[in-house]
Amino acid sequence: MKEQLYNEAIDVLKGLIRIPSFSKEENLTADLIQKYLESKGQKCNRHLNNVWVVHPDFQAGRPTILLNSHHDTVKPTSSWTLDPFTPTIEEGKLIGLGSNDAGGPLVSLMATFLYFAQKPSLKWNLIYAATAEEEISGHHGIECIKNQIEPISLAIVGEPTTMELAIAEKGLMVLDCKASGRPGHAAREEGENAIYNAMPDMEWIRTFQFPKVSKVLGPVKMSVTQIKAGYQHNLVPDVCEFVVDVRPNEHYSNAETLEIIRQNVKCEVIARSLRLNSSFIGDDHPLVKIVKAMNIECYGSPTSSDQAVMPWTSVKMGPGKSARSHTANEFIYPEEIKNGIDVYIEILEKLEF
Repeated sequence: MKEQLYNEAIDVLKGLIRIPSFSKEENLTADLIQKYLESKGQKCNRHLNNVWVVHPDFQAGRPTILLNSHHDTVKPTSSWTLDPFTPTIEEGKLIGLGSNDAGGPLVSLMATFLYFAQKPSLKWNLIYAATAEEEISGHHGIECIKNQIEPISLAIVGEPTTMELAIAEKGLMVLDCKASGRPGHAAREEGENAIYNAMPDMEWIRTFQFPKVSKVLGPVKMSVTQIKAGYQHNLVPDVCEFVVDVRPNEHYSNAETLEIIRQNVKCEVIARSLRLNSSFIGDDHPLVKIVKAMNIECYGSPTSSDQAVMPWTSVKMGPGKSARSHTANEFIYPEEIKNGIDVYIEILEKLEF
């Protein structure tokens, strides 16, 4: 049965590559996923471009595991030398847009669900969800179906991690900051320069160290990434606007981080969103114990995923390599998908809450 699932997973991935599925435009890949799962005898649920299936042995009161990955992709860069929508095998690689991020993890988790769907009795409930808008942290992805699949005891999020286990993930918060001054002629001692007023705040952002440092994620990271001020060479600017990228570790929620920043700077600070929080799972969790016993590396991830909008305990793990994501001629090795399915199955067969 496993060999058939391996082969079908590759075929499904090739089909997904052939269909453009940019964020907010994933309806055709959702159709393909739904059609395939229904061909395997599964009853599909669908909301917008999100498709999910529930193991037939679902029993209320048992822990529920969610297997989740996304089927949207970024747009291809101009550096592609091959057709990004034609699955191509070269030197053992399966090349195509979304093959690595996150087509490989998506079909590996799908095959894992189908493996367990043939087993009549499980120790826990199992749900598989192929969701949309991950690449833009959109509201119409996993976030919009949370209420229809809860409660979830553990989510395994499929992203390319070389099948290492991300036990923590930094959050993301983008801040729009504005320092004010008074306009005046640059040739005279007039006005109050908003750029100069912004500089101490930017220096604090550059140098401040949050007291709580994560063992796996390190310190909270803040970076000024954009700045805008002035429109005339001889006029002292009265407004200086700048953007700050903030990556909290698991010790700070976005709301807590924002409050600390506001207490220490003079400029106006507005967060675009507080949705994308950090995540963490402890060493004492049964899944982590199993993974460590299998000699699989555990690490903290600096990049965000759909874990950021999940209120449940979650981990990130999948075949493929993060460094290939969003690159020209993106690829995954079919052998990585086969290994991913095997590892997922082995972990779940051992997992007890």
